[in-house]
Amino acid sequence: MENTSSPIISIKNLRKNYGEKQVLKGVNLDIYPGQVIGYIGPNGAGKSTTVKILTGLISDYEGEVLMYDQNIQNDILSIKAQIGYVPENAEIYEVLTPLEYLDFVGKLYGMDEDKIAERAMKLLKAFGIDSNADQRMDTFSKGMRQKVLLISGIIHNPKIIILDEPLSGLDANAVIMVKELIALLAKEGKTIFYCSHMMDVVEKVSDRILLINQGEIVADGSFEELKAGGDQTLERIFAKLTGKEDGNQEANDVLSALN
Repeated sequence: MENTSSPIISIKNLRKNYGEKQVLKGVNLDIYPGQVIGYIGPNGAGKSTTVKILTGLISDYEGEVLMYDQNIQNDILSIKAQIGYVPENAEIYEVLTPLEYLDFVGKLYGMDEDKIAERAMKLLKAFGIDSNADQRMDTFSKGMRQKVLLISGIIHNPKIIILDEPLSGLDANAVIMVKELIALLAKEGKTIFYCSHMMDVVEKVSDRILLINQGEIVADGSFEELKAGGDQTLERIFAKLTGKEDGNQEANDVLSALN
């Protein structure tokens, strides 16, 4: 996809092995400001490893990853300060209230205490859980905790937001709101890197879709570009490119095994 601006993230020949297993096999990507990237792939394809490298959780890899034209291996702390990250399975400090937790996160990002409190309450209200602001989170549902995690990922107003299955546990109204929020953040020039197995959501929120399979990018384009091959849904494109077009047969095999 053509883009005249400089990439905000540039990945060059990225490789990562776990012992003998090659997880990433020379990934090359340029990601631009304001793009919503849908990053999809089957389990074990290399999605989580890519995210962990981008967020500085994995540092022993081959190749080069630049953010804001800086090599993240040289100064990962200053890079982390400019990233918002919402992991798929995060341990939240359940003994804290949302306000206490967000105060802790905001201070890690060097935010002013008054700004943290003001922004936290506004965000909690926007997510519909302001009435629970002073309630310990060990009583919260999965969806409520996910809302607090989402807020913690954007409270410092980062330019790059990395979302790993961010809709997990959210109710239908919250899903709609987060989808609209992603679009608004992109209009503000934020770059969203969105990992998910929910193909229908990826299809709707992403202006660029990357499909990784067995450690390599096998598709890169808008949904319109990817479906030019004749497939009308992202699920069908995914199945074809990952060699899993026999899902119906697999379902029949499961059913026959029960009879």
